[in-house]
Amino acid sequence: MGRVVIIGAGGVGSVVVHKCAQVPEVFEKIFLASRTLERCRKIQADIDSPIEIFQVDADISSEVVELIRKCEPDLVVNTALPYQDLSIMDACLATGVDYLDTANYEPPDEAKFCYKWQWDYRERFEKRGTMALLGSGFDPGVTNVFCAYAQKKLFDEIHYIDILDANAGDHGHPFATNFNPEINIREVTAKARYFEDGKWVEEDALSVHQTYDFPEIGTKKAYLMYHEEIESLAINIKGVKRIRFWMTFSESYLTHLKALENVGMTRIDPVLYEGHSIVPLQFLKSVLPDPASLGKSTRGKTCIGCRIEGVKDGAPKKVFIYNVCDHEACFAEVGSQAVSYTTGVPTMIGAMLMLTGVWQGKGVFNIEEFDPEPFMDKLMKHGLPWKIMEM
Repeated sequence: MGRVVIIGAGGVGSVVVHKCAQVPEVFEKIFLASRTLERCRKIQADIDSPIEIFQVDADISSEVVELIRKCEPDLVVNTALPYQDLSIMDACLATGVDYLDTANYEPPDEAKFCYKWQWDYRERFEKRGTMALLGSGFDPGVTNVFCAYAQKKLFDEIHYIDILDANAGDHGHPFATNFNPEINIREVTAKARYFEDGKWVEEDALSVHQTYDFPEIGTKKAYLMYHEEIESLAINIKGVKRIRFWMTFSESYLTHLKALENVGMTRIDPVLYEGHSIVPLQFLKSVLPDPASLGKSTRGKTCIGCRIEGVKDGAPKKVFIYNVCDHEACFAEVGSQAVSYTTGVPTMIGAMLMLTGVWQGKGVFNIEEFDPEPFMDKLMKHGLPWKIMEM
C-alpha cells in the first residue's frame, strides 16, 4: 500500500483521484492539491473514500516541497500544466520522493515540446536513488506501451509506426477543447514534425492529412502533428524507420481555430491591453469552456492506437493496436469525458505499478522502457480494453 500526492485538479486529475480511490489496496492514502482549492473540494465531494486536499502553487518548488513534507507520500503524480514539470521534479529531488507525469515539459514562452529538459535530470534522480516516470497518459503513455508490447510480442523488426488519435465526440459547443485549451492550441498550431530514416522532417501545421477508417467511429481525416512520444520511441524502438502522429479535428474546430489564429488570439507572447500585459492565448483560455465541464454534454467515442508495420518470422506483418472509449460511459463512471478518462486511467496504472514495485528504477524513464505486459493487463481490468487488428 502507498501514499500518493496528486497535483492538479482539472479533468485528468479528477479521473486519477476517482480511479485511485477504486483501488484502496494499493492507494492507502490520497492527497489532492491544486492552485484552486475549490476544484479540489468539488472532487473531494464526489469521492466516497476520504481524501485530503491542499492548496499549492506548483510553479513554486518550495511550496511543493512543503506539501510533500506535510503529506509524506511515496509518489507524486503530476497532472498539472507541463510548464510545472521541472518545479515539481525539483521538489521530488529535494524530498527523495518518486515522480510521475503525463506530458513533457515545455517553456511558457515558447511552444517547444521536448524531453531534453527532463532527460537532463537523469543523473540527479539516479544519485538521489529515486525514479521519475515520464508520459504515463494515453498519448504519450498507452501508445508507447502498445509499441513496446509490439516490439516484445508481435514483431521481430518494427519499421513503421503511425500513432492515430481520433475523437468522434460531440460536446455541443461551436468551439471547445477536450483538454487544457492553452496546451491544446499550442500543440495544434505548432509545426508538424516526424521521424524518418534517423532524421526529423518538418511540415507546416495542419498542412498534411490522410483519411483513415477507425474501428467503431468510421472514416475520419487525420492531420500530421508533432507529439512528444515520437522523440522517445525513436530511441527505444530499435530499428524503426519512421514514426508519425496523426490527430482528427472537426471542421468546426479547424474553422474557429483558423479565425482565432488570424486575429492573433493564439499568440503566446505578451501584449499590452489597457496598461496590463496579457498573453492572448491565456485570455482565450479564460473564456472557453472548461474541459472538465464537457463530460455531461459529450456524446460519441474516441479511438486511439498504433498502426505498426514490420516483419515477423521473415514475413511482412501489419497490425493496429487500439482502444475505443465511450464518452457517456466515462461520464457515468467518473463524471468525465473520454479524453480526460483515457489520460487519467493510465496515470493511475503507472502509479500502481510503481507503488507495488512492478516497475522500479533509479533515474528518469519513459514508459516504454519497462515491461509492457503488466500495464497491458491493467488496461483490460481498469476501463481501457485494447484490441489487435491484423491488417
